[in-house]
Amino acid sequence: MDNRNYSNKTTDVKIDSPIDSSHQNFLEFNKIIPELSVTDLENSLNFYKTAGFKVEYDRPENKFAFISLGKIQFMLQEIAPNGKWDISPLTYPFGNGVNFQLEVDDLTVIYNNFKNSNYKIAFDIEENWYRQDNKLLGNKEFLIQDPDGYLLRFSEDLGEKEG
Repeated sequence: MDNRNYSNKTTDVKIDSPIDSSHQNFLEFNKIIPELSVTDLENSLNFYKTAGFKVEYDRPENKFAFISLGKIQFMLQEIAPNGKWDISPLTYPFGNGVNFQLEVDDLTVIYNNFKNSNYKIAFDIEENWYRQDNKLLGNKEFLIQDPDGYLLRFSEDLGEKEG
């Protein structure tokens, strides 16, 4: 039985808590949520959980999971034969030409979790400053590919300075 309540008027989804039925959890959907086609859902979930993502809900019968890390949200869908979302054959690396910048509070913890789990880091932690008009915006960041080759740029805000 599905205890979730969906509303057409808001982006909130009420999910009953199995631990404390007197307390309700609310998931606020972002206005854009990338859905990534993956070759092995369990393998992808292990990767994203290493970064601290949690499964908000899933549909095991469809090999689908909705994951989040703070306000970062992704949907993961295992590729199925004749999937309606597949408009052409996928080849590795998936998402070629796109990188997802994921702003996190503690970049070093996530970086170390990946390193300690023997995931290959594409670019080690760097400090970068990007010009926006007359100021510079700072980020500490590293890049990693998920198991299907999607490029993730984990980023921690360093503030701004005059440019």
